[in-house]
Amino acid sequence: MGITCTDLEIENLFTKLRIPIIALVDSGTVFMTIPGHAALQLGYDLEEVSRREVILADGSRKSVPMVGPYAFILPTAIAIFPLWLLATKLCLGQCPWR
Repeated sequence: MGITCTDLEIENLFTKLRIPIIALVDSGTVFMTIPGHAALQLGYDLEEVSRREVILADGSRKSVPMVGPYAFILPTAIAIFPLWLLATKLCLGQCPWR
């Protein structure tokens, strides 16, 4: 098994700023993660975000910032949800697409 990535666009639904990004696809992840630099490019103030406790793959717990809502846009689908500031790369987990 290899690593699967996809090209998509991500949009801040408040400011309508949109950037292209390469996302890691991980079907074992329930939530989406975004690196801080991408959240800044989309106009979010990283100091004014809510925090949530998440459980990582190794079982440890960590309090992480949550920003959003974001829209992920593919040629044939769109999904809207919040993101956790936790990663060095955008990670797409299980999400509802419409």
